[in-house]
Amino acid sequence: MDLTITALLAQDGITNGAIYALLALAIVLVFAVTRVIFVPAGEFVAYGALTLAALQLGKPPGTVGLLAGLALATGITEIWVAARRRAWRDLPRRLGLYVAAPLSIAGIVYAAAPLKLALPAQVILAVAIVTALGPLLYRLAYQPLAEASVLVLLIVSVAVHFVMLGLGLWFFGADSRTLHFRSATSTSAARVCWCCFSRCSSSARCTSSSTALSMAKRCERRRSTASARVWSA
Repeated sequence: MDLTITALLAQDGITNGAIYALLALAIVLVFAVTRVIFVPAGEFVAYGALTLAALQLGKPPGTVGLLAGLALATGITEIWVAARRRAWRDLPRRLGLYVAAPLSIAGIVYAAAPLKLALPAQVILAVAIVTALGPLLYRLAYQPLAEASVLVLLIVSVAVHFVMLGLGLWFFGADSRTLHFRSATSTSAARVCWCCFSRCSSSARCTSSSTALSMAKRCERRRSTASARVWSA
């Protein structure tokens, strides 16, 4: 192990540690305010990354449909609650917050996906669409149970976690793949594929992102071939 590999591993450790620290902070803050142990926090992180990857490919992400569906379901819920309580005065504001704004974000992301905008713009769109999921999810799953015990809210969080996990597999697929962003450098590409050729000699280097990705694909094919031989045996 030389200094380059050490630096790459240190970068991965710092990045992963920062992500886990932010997730822990988010879970603590949400619990302190709402008494909800927010189990599906990791799904929001994964949805953000996969949404950005879909935008990089020029395809509308599956989170667009999820956001639109949640917005419509929340709108129906708000209308039903307003009709039951006969509280029509506040309904337009709540429909604008829970229906109009999310549908506008979904429409913008759907229209901008084929354009392959610059990376900063795509990051903003990915953050916007994932952030808009939070209030809708809270309104549908947690607000009706605001007076329930912490145990009940935890059970609901676990259920939401599995639902979002299944939806993520449906939207983005269950197959693992290597996706590189347009701004990826040779260093980041080497970090992505390092696990695939960690058994190589210490003199191995990734001189370009295409070389790194080709090595990762070769290692993946070898791994698939070996797995097929094991199953056939």
